[in-house]
Amino acid sequence: MCPNCKVNSFLLGSDTLVCNNCWISYGRSGDKLFFYDFPGSSSTNLIDKLKSKMKKFSSLYSLLIFIISPVCVANMKVKKFIKDYVNGKDVIALNIGSGNTTLHENITNIDLIKYNNVDMTADILNLPIIDESVDVILNIAVLEHVASPEKAVAEFKRILKNDGVVYCYFPFMQGLHASPFDCSRRTIEGMRLLFKDWEIIELRDATGPTSGFLWIFQEYFAILLSFGFKPLYTILNMLLMVLTFPLKFLDILLIHHPMAKNISSGYAVIAKKK
Repeated sequence: MCPNCKVNSFLLGSDTLVCNNCWISYGRSGDKLFFYDFPGSSSTNLIDKLKSKMKKFSSLYSLLIFIISPVCVANMKVKKFIKDYVNGKDVIALNIGSGNTTLHENITNIDLIKYNNVDMTADILNLPIIDESVDVILNIAVLEHVASPEKAVAEFKRILKNDGVVYCYFPFMQGLHASPFDCSRRTIEGMRLLFKDWEIIELRDATGPTSGFLWIFQEYFAILLSFGFKPLYTILNMLLMVLTFPLKFLDILLIHHPMAKNISSGYAVIAKKK
């Protein structure tokens, strides 16, 4: 539907989508729709800028995140969620805030930025999707970049069908990563409050205490040893990432500790619309 006037009637052009009601024109390229024109990142951090550039190379970026980033993603169980709720099922599934990553051929990618693998650009707080039309939503490490996570979750609930499900990962113990913005963090109780009007199927720490520690450790020593010289800080930060990343795989074991949630890097919730 038109994000401006909420009407779902359009005129299709070869490279446009024009609302029949308010006559606003949106971009189109084949099956790809562009309801949002991202103005660009305001981040001055070199690492964040490098990440933004690397996202254009989807497979390489995903590999680097899996290996070198301080966060152990092995416990996030995204593949299991897709297997349970998407594989072999007749569903409409969205990855909202997908970046340039394709998780499954039957999941539509929505993001602010017009990456190659993005099917629709849109504002997460004003999604151009009609009410109760979606079965499954994935939202992974996105809400920390949003001005109002509560409004985003309300949008998820609006577009989901009754008994539709969402998988949402929200960081807790992580340093600033403005890609393009970075606004908030959530404790596990904060996650419960965020989804208080949903039926919570599962809520757990998903990336573990070592990941939380490593992110802060790398940042701290890059700051300490750079003596206020920003280029040296950037070099040290990247060097420490390369030298210390193997430690994060301890989280494959430590995430099962009953107190791991106290300093977990982030939490995942699977919730059903009531």
